[in-house]
Amino acid sequence: MKVLIIEDEAPAFRRLQKLLEELDESIEIVEVFDGVKEAVKWLNNHQCPDLIFMDIQLSDGLSFEIFEQTEITKPIIFTTAFDEYMLKAFKVNSIDYLLKPINKEDLLRSLEKYRNLKSQFSDTPPPSIQELIKNIRLDDRKFKSRFLVKMGEKMMSVETEDISCFMAKSGLVYLLTKGGKKYLMDQTLDEIIKELDPEKYYRANRQYILGYAAIQAIHKFGKSKLLVETNFEHEEQIVVSSEKATAFKQWLG
Repeated sequence: MKVLIIEDEAPAFRRLQKLLEELDESIEIVEVFDGVKEAVKWLNNHQCPDLIFMDIQLSDGLSFEIFEQTEITKPIIFTTAFDEYMLKAFKVNSIDYLLKPINKEDLLRSLEKYRNLKSQFSDTPPPSIQELIKNIRLDDRKFKSRFLVKMGEKMMSVETEDISCFMAKSGLVYLLTKGGKKYLMDQTLDEIIKELDPEKYYRANRQYILGYAAIQAIHKFGKSKLLVETNFEHEEQIVVSSEKATAFKQWLG
């Protein structure tokens, strides 16, 4: 079985790869991509593999954009950490999904479902794909316009357009405004990134979500990493890993 993986988180890919190897030695991972553009380019120039594992939020957009730019005739198993609204969308389609972190039992059930339905797959995109695209599009997403923050014993709202970054430090998450004010938040960075417009904010690493307007320049750092220069003060260096460097530069461009 030839498998394509479209996933922008290296730990999630490594976990999925390990589980697939444990469950079926005949599975061959033909390629791995972390963004829409790279996946579309490859799919337009290669025969579609037997099965595709696809994350929803990629380095340069939502994976649903892929279906608008290329024809996929094989089944998809989505991997997601999205909320119930997204899960309900999948449940009315013949596409399976796995909640992150993926466990071995769920993955095994998905592979069994693929094998059971294999005879039903044709060389034309299933209607469920088209329905999914129609119901959930990047342009239709409702991004958060303000965030609730703590200020001593009280709470207040900060407009999203006034935010330079979100940062995690010592187990706490802070919001930093363009005016240099710092506020404590109740949400995690994983929760926050799902509520932000991916064209304006990027998860640079485990510690930072950066606003596009806050980035002044990027510099080569080591062999293939990037050092981010911002217009706000911060104690530690903001480094983008080699795995995310290409996607980060594409996002900036």
